[in-house]
Amino acid sequence: MKHQPLWIRHASQLVTLAGTSQAPVTGAGMNQLSFIENGSVWLEDGKIVHVGKDEELEAIFGSRRDEARIIDATGKLVTPGLIDPHTHLVHAGSRQNEFNMRLHGATYMEIMNNGGGIHATTSATRVATHDQLFAESKKRLDQFLLHGVTTVEAKSGYGMTLDVELKQLEVAKRLHEEHPVDIVSTFMGAHAVPREYRDHPDDFVELLIREMIPEVARRGLAVFNDVFCERGVFTPEQSRRILEAGKEYGLLPKIHADEIEPYEGAELAAEIGAVSADHLLRASEHGIERMAQSGVIAVLLPGTAFFLMAESANGRKMIDAGVAVAISTDCNPGSSPTVSMPLIMNLGCLKMGMTPAEVLTAATINAAHAIRCADRIGSIETGKQADITIFEVPDYMTLQYRYGVNHVHTVIKRGTVVVSDGRLIEEF
Repeated sequence: MKHQPLWIRHASQLVTLAGTSQAPVTGAGMNQLSFIENGSVWLEDGKIVHVGKDEELEAIFGSRRDEARIIDATGKLVTPGLIDPHTHLVHAGSRQNEFNMRLHGATYMEIMNNGGGIHATTSATRVATHDQLFAESKKRLDQFLLHGVTTVEAKSGYGMTLDVELKQLEVAKRLHEEHPVDIVSTFMGAHAVPREYRDHPDDFVELLIREMIPEVARRGLAVFNDVFCERGVFTPEQSRRILEAGKEYGLLPKIHADEIEPYEGAELAAEIGAVSADHLLRASEHGIERMAQSGVIAVLLPGTAFFLMAESANGRKMIDAGVAVAISTDCNPGSSPTVSMPLIMNLGCLKMGMTPAEVLTAATINAAHAIRCADRIGSIETGKQADITIFEVPDYMTLQYRYGVNHVHTVIKRGTVVVSDGRLIEEF
């Protein structure tokens, strides 16, 4: 079914990130946004048809103005739809009690080893019905959309039994089908060692390899396979076995790496050809160097470090070393209960030494590369999916300067307006 064309006009600044779809952006390239002042975009049938100066599009499409819905972007910033490449979207329950525990000095691993953390959310998710998980996750997804996010990656990992992992992935699939935000799914059965396997973790690794991964792949419920490689969770050798098993079934490897201490996670990511290594607060210099050489994308999560009151990953160092950097909320109930990608961009500047241009690159085209979607999203170019966010600020510098505020005015998904004047359009 054909939709009414949309014509975005007179953008104060239109950030296109043109020419970045073929490979993740590295080094000085992360500061090159390719923006157009007084910019204009014509969208039709869910695709971007033309991008340029407003007077250029007036000459081409002026005779069709009466058939289009015109969006006046005067004084506003227009960017690709934001992309969140690392979330734990589908889960039940909350862990606000742990926030108070951390304020009194408890560490992340201490809480988890005493039955809290991932185990607490696993308990809640195991007993939740499909419909309950769907309803709770949809509310989070609505909030992502209100914050300018048009695509998210969503991990399982709060089941650690085959049935519950499948339940999480099936909820993510249903959300993808019924909600405007696109969801790219990751199987993360290796999120923690279940309490019932605490004394024999290798048996759980065997369960993952022989039963869970094959069944997830058979059902086509995930694109990626992820593992939490950390002391007290999965060792580098166990992580290697899990990720290699996923590759045998067509699941692309990702890895939670070097979050709490240097544990050779970045080196393992390079060795196995992971699409991304995520967290990396304690990545070694050698690991960063190996990631740059191997083309592994660093997905950095400044909100998690902020919420855990830890030192952030060194984004500046990684960019200068030639690593492609993406950023994400790490939306999850324990260590980063936020959906605000604009805040994450602010923190990228304030806590990781990145520039305003670099964090926008990291939240759009590099995030798209981190979930293998850069051929269709992440930049504003002819032929790409019409996913666009309009902010009520005049330029990308102001977006980072006015921190901690949701400046989203309009969100367009596949050529349809789904957020207008900062409010959800109910018809979707």
